[in-house]
Amino acid sequence: MTHRVLILGGRGRIGSSVARDLLNHTDARIMITGRNADTAEQVSDDLGPNVDFVALDLAEHEVVRKAIADSNLVVHCAGPFHYRDANVLKTCIEEGVNYVDVSDSRSFTRKALDCTEAAKAAGVTAIINTGIFPGVSNSMVRQGIEQLDEAERIHLTYVVGSSGGAGMTVMRTTFLGLQSPFDVWLDGQWQQVKPYTQRETIQFPAPYGKTGVYWFDMPEAFTLPESFPDVKTVITKFGTAPDLYNHMTWIVANLWPSSWLRNNAVIEFLSHVSYRMTSVTDRIIGTGVAVRSEVMGRKNGEPATFCTSVVHDNAATATGIGTGTIAEFILSGKLNKPGVWPVEQALPTDLFEHCLESRGLKIHQEVLQH
Repeated sequence: MTHRVLILGGRGRIGSSVARDLLNHTDARIMITGRNADTAEQVSDDLGPNVDFVALDLAEHEVVRKAIADSNLVVHCAGPFHYRDANVLKTCIEEGVNYVDVSDSRSFTRKALDCTEAAKAAGVTAIINTGIFPGVSNSMVRQGIEQLDEAERIHLTYVVGSSGGAGMTVMRTTFLGLQSPFDVWLDGQWQQVKPYTQRETIQFPAPYGKTGVYWFDMPEAFTLPESFPDVKTVITKFGTAPDLYNHMTWIVANLWPSSWLRNNAVIEFLSHVSYRMTSVTDRIIGTGVAVRSEVMGRKNGEPATFCTSVVHDNAATATGIGTGTIAEFILSGKLNKPGVWPVEQALPTDLFEHCLESRGLKIHQEVLQH
């Protein structure tokens, strides 16, 4: 039987990267969506004959329901997820269709996790927060925790080169993430921090080297403490290259009136200006991504740190790999866990390692005994 995969937002750079990954690694028939019906021929030219285009708007609930009902798996790539409700996931549960998304919003993640019992009752496997970060990053943490006897501290950092090749949606997501302080798990209690504060300089793999990173609100900031309750501290920090963008983002986050950042027109203005700037620096810096995970704890009675890092020359492609592998495992039946789960609660480490090997995404590992 040929599986049918519906990719909502499939015309975007992230959605099309997921489609390419699935076309390369499965026999699925791909249906991608967008608002412009005139792009159907272009979709076939870009992605090949095994892809269909469906024109729909997520606000057209009955049209969306029919498209979901005609599918074996839905991959939700229509961000920014700060603006999304969980209606697509709820419809998948009602129609008995498995679900994957690339969500990166704390509020959306909470809405999705609230559907866990309904998904279990319906026998629907729903994996959220897939991609490179969150996504591959979560599995890197799980891998590290399993290498230690006791895990006490998680330190996750990310850097993206210029635009990351991911388009306007990621620009919007970045500025939306600056709007409000958020809760983080530090020293065994929830504390509030401001986004884009407390800069650290991290040694990332080449070509990034030493790069500044800052507090940034990611779903991992609360799903990891919930997934691994013995851990006392979870740090999630993000930065961009070139470093000039970090300083500009810091100014917006810390010196501009907070009311400006809650104005949609301001968010759109910042996103468009940033996108035009990165169209220049993309050609100089590249559009890659690097993730570094440190899990600190004890092994054989001694303090130890398990370090992993991964780098890819295109952040959008890396996201497609992270999401595509989850989708592939669900389609093949290797990942069958009814409910709604962040990646680290659903994907076993052996499958995680296999999927990266099959995609040529190499993770560097190192155990440091103190």
